[in-house]
Amino acid sequence: MAQPSASHLPGIVKIGGATVNQIPMDWANNTANIISVIGEAIQQNVKILCLPELCITGYGCEDMFLSDWLSAKAWEELLRIQAHCKNITVSVGLPVRINGITYNGACVISDQKILGITFKQNLARDGVHYEPRWFDPWVPNKIITLERNGETIQAGDLIYDVHGIRFGFEICEDAWRKTQRPGYRLLERNVHLILNPSASHFAMGKSLLREEEIARVGSELFNCVYLYANLLGNEAGRMIYDGDVMIAQKGKLVAVNTRLIFKKTDLLCHEVDFSSAANTKPLPIKDGKEKNEELVRATSLALFDYLRKSKSKGFVLSLSGGADSSMCAVLVAEMVRRASAELGWEVFCQETGITPVTDVKSAVNKLLSCAYQSTDNSSSSTLHSAKQLAESIGAEFHQWNIQPEVDSYVSKIETALKRETSWETDDISLQNIQARARSPIIWLLANIKRSILLTTSNRSEGDVGYATMDGDTSGSLAPIAGIHKTFILQWLRWAEKELGYAGLNPVNNLQPTAELRPLERNQTDESDLMPYKILAAIEHHGIFERNTPAEIYQKMKADVSDPQQLKNYIKKFFRLWSINQWKRERYAPSFHLDDMNVDPRSWCRFPILSSGFAQELEALDNL
Repeated sequence: MAQPSASHLPGIVKIGGATVNQIPMDWANNTANIISVIGEAIQQNVKILCLPELCITGYGCEDMFLSDWLSAKAWEELLRIQAHCKNITVSVGLPVRINGITYNGACVISDQKILGITFKQNLARDGVHYEPRWFDPWVPNKIITLERNGETIQAGDLIYDVHGIRFGFEICEDAWRKTQRPGYRLLERNVHLILNPSASHFAMGKSLLREEEIARVGSELFNCVYLYANLLGNEAGRMIYDGDVMIAQKGKLVAVNTRLIFKKTDLLCHEVDFSSAANTKPLPIKDGKEKNEELVRATSLALFDYLRKSKSKGFVLSLSGGADSSMCAVLVAEMVRRASAELGWEVFCQETGITPVTDVKSAVNKLLSCAYQSTDNSSSSTLHSAKQLAESIGAEFHQWNIQPEVDSYVSKIETALKRETSWETDDISLQNIQARARSPIIWLLANIKRSILLTTSNRSEGDVGYATMDGDTSGSLAPIAGIHKTFILQWLRWAEKELGYAGLNPVNNLQPTAELRPLERNQTDESDLMPYKILAAIEHHGIFERNTPAEIYQKMKADVSDPQQLKNYIKKFFRLWSINQWKRERYAPSFHLDDMNVDPRSWCRFPILSSGFAQELEALDNL
């Protein structure tokens, strides 16, 4: 392993990473956040500061990255930021357009002078990422000269030397490519420090992977100090960034911040002894990584940001008394509880636009309106469940009966068809009209209140189309559509016990049901579909791992008592998956919270029309 020369090793230097909560193309907000945290770093006597990837523009500008004006405007903002970088070296992320091609850059400003721009070499192209659509990868070892405002600037694969510290970059995806990491070449070039400005989306458990594979292992492999800084917040609607900032030195984490905060900026700085890792004192790590807690922290931040950035007045929810809508209600209540505790009531009320309050229930009452919309097929159990939960968290609660609207729709169609409808001949249609009849009135409430209508679809429903378009899928935001039902059910039990939501007790004692058939038919979700645990396993093997039906059967058959029933479940899953892509195309925007989701706008694209896995399912039958 190459070692920097002992005579050239710097001593103790305070370095820092900062996260910022940005909005695509919101120049005033983004630049103000950057200038603010640079000022804080200067006050803390930080010598080198790393800001996140594309922090000037925001990461989520999408096809605007292909325009000339966006990069030009970003450069104007960079020059404004440059003036604030006195007695500090700062890395600032922005797109740079060169001869009609956009590159993802990290610009280094030292004591108000631009030293150069390093460009990203590996572009994220899987899962939720589509970077090759907007950017070109930079060629390793290539350096060019740019002319900007009469100034000559080096750009490309650069090494910098400040305060005797030689440093270079891995920009986000650069570090995830294990065999192609720029760090290997930086090691050969004897760097003391690697900066990693990132826009790495949140997923449960991902922070632990970053700490190990990116920061700790990176610092060990490349015999250096490794500084990582991620974006923060729900930036553009779907992705959540956790604001991860980490410092590692030669195989050991020495500083980690608290992620998923509600403040607009956060600075982590630490004195590092570059000449002797043993002299660098590690800071205690306080950030929690348990998945249930991570999920509620991430969704709380996402809902808070979505509310304030969309300039909406609150949330409206059709509260059925079942698991999915109950989870949405609790997440709003948790957003209020956590954001108000961190920010204080004055700032919280300013950010959300509500009149001043000083307690959680009063704030929830102003921000969340719920309605239980019954038909003849609704039970007293779900009404009790919905009402008790709403009252326990302080939400505004309404109940009304939509059976007259359902009867009116059905009567008109029976007149047109010249026959009566029945459950024997028109089962799905009679179920769907109930769900659809709920939509116009709850939308009316949301419109009048100028609020965000939450739809309660979950990922398991998205897999198999177990939802009514323009009915229970109606809404402008689907906060739990990225989570499968088995996780939701265990999370609700956890929330009742660990977060103290006693109002969830009736919910947790109900079996999931759509309540769209007559009560005597004892409808349940799992009898309509399959056991949720099996559905989640088929989804994992088939959609996440992309196995064929036959391969899924081989992986699962040892864990079931009835192999033929398993085949039937697999066939049902793929049949329903294939015919319901059009539904997934129309679902409301959802948060990415897990390793995968089925939103074709982000993680999983699939053709609307296809063979439906005809030959692959035939192969399954032949096993």
